[in-house]
Amino acid sequence: MIKAVLIINTQGKPRLTKFYDFLTVEKQQELIRSVFGVLCSRADNVSNFMEADSIFGPGSRLVYKHYATLYFVFVFDSSENELAMLDLIQVFVETLDKCFRNVCEFDAVFNYSKLHTILDGIIFEGQVLETSSAEVIRAVEEISKLEAASNSISLVPKTVSGWRRR
Repeated sequence: MIKAVLIINTQGKPRLTKFYDFLTVEKQQELIRSVFGVLCSRADNVSNFMEADSIFGPGSRLVYKHYATLYFVFVFDSSENELAMLDLIQVFVETLDKCFRNVCEFDAVFNYSKLHTILDGIIFEGQVLETSSAEVIRAVEEISKLEAASNSISLVPKTVSGWRRR
């Protein structure tokens, strides 16, 4: 099971956090600081996989990928395959790239809800839901169409020319 998905910038500011177990805000912030502390101290030539027992408890693993100014981090338990999680990060980043045309930190800040929609299309309740970038994009486009249609519905009737006011 996936325990958490984090996107953290190189200054340690979280840009997206999704914890699949209930944790207090204080505990979440502590975990984010711990993860960032480990990531920023690692050399570029070391593995992207690491044990996360000391941070997330026994049997926890962490995989990350560093793109430009962002760290994409997945935390999971021993029931998940490390290489599959690394591939899932790639699917997530590719999907973001297709939606935002070369995703960057500003996209994460200004399109927060769309990022969560994309993530929810890939992972739901800690379980992998979809691994096809094309399918996730199709679902996001459908959601966008529905949102646009619901925004265009007016609850106030339009005035009809020729009607008299009383």
